[in-house]
Amino acid sequence: MNKAKRYIGFDPGLRATGWGVIEAEGNRLSHLANGSVKTDPAMDISERLRQLHAGLAQVLAKWSPDAAAVEETFVNSNARSTLKLGLARGVVLLAPALAGLPVAEYSPNKIKKSVVGAGHADKAQVSVMVRHMMPGCFLADADSTDALAVAICHAHHAATSQCWTQLRTEAV
Repeated sequence: MNKAKRYIGFDPGLRATGWGVIEAEGNRLSHLANGSVKTDPAMDISERLRQLHAGLAQVLAKWSPDAAAVEETFVNSNARSTLKLGLARGVVLLAPALAGLPVAEYSPNKIKKSVVGAGHADKAQVSVMVRHMMPGCFLADADSTDALAVAICHAHHAATSQCWTQLRTEAV
């Protein structure tokens, strides 16, 4: 029997980084928590990054996930916004790595395809499917909804990867 695995998904942002924690046992997923870490826009970028790291470290310590997953950066036409997102994303990748967790990355299209079934689904469709897959959970905000989608995507891909590894091991 497989042991339940706890996954945390992150939707990086400098203003707010969404997080969502789920537990996967076989093909059953359960919602544990979600929220977002917000930074103070009046502060210098270095202080905001410190705030982000401290908030993420607190969430990781509280929920003790087995693995983390992060949405890959969507590059847009505003270079300044993309740079700030990249800085925040670096902190989001670093926090779970410092906690000793394996960190996976998924493109927005792969996340949407894993949750909705279509890689070009809109935010409303993702939200509906997250609510459907996590019945009774309160979704704190759009960032945490997206983070739960990342965690769900990772749970699906981790389970598939585990099955392939097990099959290869048994074949040898």
